[in-house]
Amino acid sequence: MRNTSPAGRRYVRRFIPMIVGYAIALVVSITLMGRLEPQGPLLALLAVLPALPLVGLIAVLGIYVAEETDEYVRANIVRHMLIGLAALLSITTVWGFLELGRAVPHFPTILAFPIWCGVWGLSQSVAALRARIGGDA
Repeated sequence: MRNTSPAGRRYVRRFIPMIVGYAIALVVSITLMGRLEPQGPLLALLAVLPALPLVGLIAVLGIYVAEETDEYVRANIVRHMLIGLAALLSITTVWGFLELGRAVPHFPTILAFPIWCGVWGLSQSVAALRARIGGDA
């Protein structure tokens, strides 16, 4: 379903620069770290550079939820965000205990945001499919 609310349109206008900024920052960071082999503060700056647009993207998501005036749409967005959060917390908690027992390798925390986004999107997709075929969303 296409979101045509004013808040939804503002969200898209804010989202696109953040995701483009992330792609650019990632390429710049990887390229410069490979060529310059930086150390110290420059290494830290280049390493964190791709994370900054993602932090902005998280803010954009929060702004969208706050600005969305359709309570049904907002409730569904938050519901599916919470499903993603529950999955992420469950995965990382179980994995953390497995790490403590040395049963698995260290979990790369860089995957936390993509896991949350993936489960959030999957949850929304399942709900939309269920609604389309006449089940409860």
